[in-house]
Amino acid sequence: MTARIPWWDRNDVPGPWFRIGSDQVRLLRDGVEALPAMLAAIGNASREIVLEMYWVGVDQVGIRFRDALAEKARAGVVVRVIYDAIGSLGMTRTFWDPLIRAGGTVREYHPLSPLKPAFELARIEQRNHRKLLVIDGQRGFTGGLNLARPWLAIEDGGDAWRDDMVEIDGHASEELRTLFYKTWRRMSFRSLPRNPLGVLEVLDVPADLVPLTKRPTGKVWVLASQRKTKRNLRREYLGWLNRAQVSIEIANSYFIPDAAVRNALYRAVLRGVRVRILVPTKSDVAIVQYALEALYESLLRNGVEMYCHVGPMMHAKTAIIDDRFATIGSYNLDERSQTKNLEVNIAVEDGPFAMYVRTWFDKDLEGATHLDLYEWRARPLARRGMEYVAFALRKLL
Repeated sequence: MTARIPWWDRNDVPGPWFRIGSDQVRLLRDGVEALPAMLAAIGNASREIVLEMYWVGVDQVGIRFRDALAEKARAGVVVRVIYDAIGSLGMTRTFWDPLIRAGGTVREYHPLSPLKPAFELARIEQRNHRKLLVIDGQRGFTGGLNLARPWLAIEDGGDAWRDDMVEIDGHASEELRTLFYKTWRRMSFRSLPRNPLGVLEVLDVPADLVPLTKRPTGKVWVLASQRKTKRNLRREYLGWLNRAQVSIEIANSYFIPDAAVRNALYRAVLRGVRVRILVPTKSDVAIVQYALEALYESLLRNGVEMYCHVGPMMHAKTAIIDDRFATIGSYNLDERSQTKNLEVNIAVEDGPFAMYVRTWFDKDLEGATHLDLYEWRARPLARRGMEYVAFALRKLL
């Protein structure tokens, strides 16, 4: 019997690279493609690694990445990490010690403990939901995937969560790096914290960062939900929805859009645009699922086609518009992503890449449940009540 190759050594070859101006991009589907590709990029780093991650699991995935980062730090590579205190709630006090001892630097975003120097009660609800990795300012990754066990295949001990990442080689990776250091710099202004080993740190910022211009200079660019950002995610999203002429496809794990987004979708249907939305059948957050279901009837009644992903949790945050624009990242169409979280997406304006992403969206729909308005209206009254309460609480989720 042949021994199974460990997930981190397997080479599940991702899809093709697409050359778009000065960038190359490729879609990475699920952990089986994304996790090994990210580890391989870390292994090839020669100068710098920056990682900004909502959830780093204290599990085989998180440990594997931490140890890979520590190995590069020992080799003299600059390694800097930001993780979110709530996203990585299970993080142990000593988890990052191997990386810190190797010379890496780790920062906790908005810690929960009042005993930590960087604690700020007024910012406790503001979270860093980004998932980005940049190697040597040239190779970048972002999407919906966290560094935790649920994204492993079932045969590797995971839950096989359905997710999308995008890998970039080129200028857009430099923009991701700039976005990382914007957060890094703000954290340094608020405090000069001691790392978990008690060493005082100055969070220096490189001088070679590329500017995030108000208007993107190419067909691949970074979008963010940061306050005062020049690349506003919500504004870009709404702009493309309002300009759609043929089709809108959205896969979104926590789809609780506000009235502005819903109305943009309804207006698109009236223009003759086909609008298809893919959401989880069962969310990992039950109250979010009920809030999402509270919108089904309105969406269906207004001509939006709704599909529920069957099987493991669908965690992607992907949109394709008119087969010429695609965006992949961490941004959920909900209140938290709009007003409380730091988010990041990559936007790509390119027909071949958008059509490639849409082809995979279509494959996901093949196994999904297509919701019917009249069948949905027959659901129990008790369930309607739970939906009503969850939707009323949506701004608190």
